[in-house]
Amino acid sequence: MPAPALSPLDRVRTVAVKGLLTLPPKAQRLLSGSSAVRIDGLELDPQMQLLLALMRATGIQLRDDDHLVARERLSHDIASLTGRLEPVAWTRELEVAGAAGPLAGRLYVPHGYRAPGALLVYFHGGGCVVGDIDTHDGSCRFIARHSGCAVVSVDYRLAPEHPFPAPVDDAFAAFRDVVARAEELGADPRRIGVGGDSAGGYLSAVTAHQAMTDGGPAPAFQLLIYPVIDNAGGQWRSRELLAEGFYLERADIDWFTGIFIPDDADREDPRVSPLKAGDLSGVAPAYVVTAGFDPLRDEGEAYAARLLEAGVPTTLRRQSGLIHGFTVLTGISTAAARATAELAGALQVGLAPRVS
Repeated sequence: MPAPALSPLDRVRTVAVKGLLTLPPKAQRLLSGSSAVRIDGLELDPQMQLLLALMRATGIQLRDDDHLVARERLSHDIASLTGRLEPVAWTRELEVAGAAGPLAGRLYVPHGYRAPGALLVYFHGGGCVVGDIDTHDGSCRFIARHSGCAVVSVDYRLAPEHPFPAPVDDAFAAFRDVVARAEELGADPRRIGVGGDSAGGYLSAVTAHQAMTDGGPAPAFQLLIYPVIDNAGGQWRSRELLAEGFYLERADIDWFTGIFIPDDADREDPRVSPLKAGDLSGVAPAYVVTAGFDPLRDEGEAYAARLLEAGVPTTLRRQSGLIHGFTVLTGISTAAARATAELAGALQVGLAPRVS
């Protein structure tokens, strides 16, 4: 859905929040109403601590009894928290192939890009229920600018209208379509990766594994940003320790999973739960980034360990003081911007030309 127009009051709130996040850490903690938050040996970044307090005060949350309301609310909330958009050379609306027909997409080309260059096929987060290319417009602009890579953001189908496996099938079809159209898009087909945040990280992991098992073109790199990796109901310590109070909550995860995955789906299927894949050897090199105060932290790190055990070149980076969703906060949070610039740098390295 198009990004909502913000009211004058919304704009004032955005400026106010950004201003509060520039205060000294002690002042941020004082305004949040508590001292430093420490869990599992980690300390919550003071910007995140204050932002969470502001979210609670303004009623920002992910789930709703009506998924359409949840979509509208997320679109509004992200628009109000986006702040300044990163400049890119240009963008273009386009269509990419999905499993059941064309999907909307958006191409981002950064300043200084020289074709044929590196390109990331990006899948947005939102539990495969909410989110779209507009909610993650700021993230894609930031990643394109700071990595020097072009980005194609894909508006894959969402549940409950299109439950599993529709988003998975769309992601795989879109990746293959982009590779087939590399010349048109100004990309080197040998330097095309997949990536995404949360559910988008899940779709990227599944796409990389499916490409390896099916043969044919495969990603050169996978960028997995606080990914959902286990939809099989595994018991993860981070899901218990961080079940409430850190934006993404365990109840949200259950809500998304209940809508996206049908009751009769095989939860052991690697396309449902990438962690259940029997053999990961041969999948694309990966950069896995987790957030210390994210209930999905431990499963993402377990997947990185599985990749390393399979001999896949993998870098795991835990952003210890941050929360789930930090890549949409780059316009207002210096901590989020630093972490996202770091993963963009990893993408640049991961999709660099190979020396033969």
